[in-house]
Amino acid sequence: MLNKTYANRLKNMLLVSTGIFVILLARMAYLQIYKGVYYDRQADGNRLRSTRIVAARGLVYDRHGKVLVNNFAGYTLTLQPHRQYTEAMLQTLGEILNVKPEMIKARLKLAADSYEPIKIKSNLNTDEITSIEERRRELNGVAVELEPERRYLFNELAVHVLGYTGEVSEYDITQGKYKGLPQGSIVGKAGLEKTYDNYLRGTDGKRNEEVDASGRVVQQLGSVAPKSGKDLALTLDLGLQQAMEKAVDEQLTALQTSGVAPYAKACAVVALDPRSGAIRAMVSRPGFNPNLFVRGISTKDWQAINQNPFDPMTDKAISGEYPAGSTFKVVTGSAALDLHKVTPDELIFDSGHHWIIPMGNAGGEALGWINFQTAFAASDNVYFYEMGRRVGIENLDAYAAKYGFGRITGIDLPGEAAGLIPSPAAKQKVFGEEWGLGDTFNAAIGQGLTLVTPLQLAQMLSVVAENGVLHQPYLVEKVLNEDGTVLAVPQRAEPKNVGISPETLTLIRKGLLGVTQAGGTAAYFSNLGVPIAGKTGTAENPHGQDHGLFIAYAPADNPKLVVAAVVEQGSYGATAAGPIVYKVLEYMLQEKD
Repeated sequence: MLNKTYANRLKNMLLVSTGIFVILLARMAYLQIYKGVYYDRQADGNRLRSTRIVAARGLVYDRHGKVLVNNFAGYTLTLQPHRQYTEAMLQTLGEILNVKPEMIKARLKLAADSYEPIKIKSNLNTDEITSIEERRRELNGVAVELEPERRYLFNELAVHVLGYTGEVSEYDITQGKYKGLPQGSIVGKAGLEKTYDNYLRGTDGKRNEEVDASGRVVQQLGSVAPKSGKDLALTLDLGLQQAMEKAVDEQLTALQTSGVAPYAKACAVVALDPRSGAIRAMVSRPGFNPNLFVRGISTKDWQAINQNPFDPMTDKAISGEYPAGSTFKVVTGSAALDLHKVTPDELIFDSGHHWIIPMGNAGGEALGWINFQTAFAASDNVYFYEMGRRVGIENLDAYAAKYGFGRITGIDLPGEAAGLIPSPAAKQKVFGEEWGLGDTFNAAIGQGLTLVTPLQLAQMLSVVAENGVLHQPYLVEKVLNEDGTVLAVPQRAEPKNVGISPETLTLIRKGLLGVTQAGGTAAYFSNLGVPIAGKTGTAENPHGQDHGLFIAYAPADNPKLVVAAVVEQGSYGATAAGPIVYKVLEYMLQEKD
């Protein structure tokens, strides 16, 4: 009886053992055969690491080959995808890097389908690197990589032209301009960095490594070298750009501290070569330091920029839209002379107000009997009201379009504004009202609905300086290979004659010259010792003091540089914007370049 009991127990144990063995065998088969590839990848993921080698972005040079933007060696912290990171580890990393653990989790989640290392923070400082190395045993799977980082050598200089770089956003990867790029890629976010990103970015390389449990490299298993981005040779002149920025900052400070224009804190200036359309200098104020974005801008710095009411991020030279003021009298005068609505010598009586509608000169000034030359040099409103009446708004609009107003110039920068040519259709659309003669009067002196950008003003004056030929403004002369050979020359529109008679343009140039001579509104320009052609402008501003405008080219008999300046809330153009243009032309004439 006892033997039979033992036999049954033995039999049951054998059955249980056999069952356990079958289960283990099945599990082993499942793990090794069915899930073998998956776990093999997991093991390799812990042992093998494929690291992207970020390509250095191309350099940016001024017209004389002086470097404006280059790269320096920076350190980036990355995490490995498909690795489990504890809350304690993420908390430690957050404390070292001064970032929230939630941000790190979000990065890991976004890269769930990737096998590339996940970039958490770029350009680590010495304290961060030291802290990571000191706590290396707690931070398995954390790697510090050497990467090229962008450097803007002159900080704020030409920031709106050069732009800045930053990490590609989720939107850009999924829907935007940089669709399909790996997470963590550095791309152009503004300015030329954005326009020419496909040239500047280069091609990333790849490095395969074997690592130990702590993430340290055991051995290199092969690599593909990165290809650096292409370089840009710009039309900008570093010396002229520096002189212009200095002139702008000094003038804005002077206007504010003197009490003449306490809110003159925004400005835009453009200098271009009328013979080609090449931009030699371009300034927008206020600006910002693009190097702040390289490290990942801090909350404090971003708030300082974002909450500035004068909008530092906007390039006012190409997207600031202002009434043209009396600078628009170039258009009105061209239309009246070209269509023979007035002769240069015809005398028109200025009593201080027009005889049909009582709209007049600033302060009620009356100049008596005047011809075109006198009216233009003195910037007489009554005379140009009459020109607007004779020409009519349709012809006025047509000549504004000839000079390039109402449409973008096509400069190679993102975000350019088209401005607005005043018309009955525009008034009906904006205000739902009919057009009247008073609207034509306002349009004739660049007020009312008229909106132009500083770049459009420079282009208009370059047409006059070039005897009616319009050149598309541009900033990049050529794209260069690493060895300095030319890879490409960006396409731009062919120069075209706008269809204004040489006789008319000669009279306009004579009028512009009169502005800077005795009796003109900017006679102090005669102190430069070289004939200067210019025009003042004061634009009404419903939100504060008037905007001050000034446009000029030099030398008047052989124009090499056109400058257009707008000072927001600067008051009179001759005293607000004129001194900036004066210093820019003074520098140009001294350099004789």
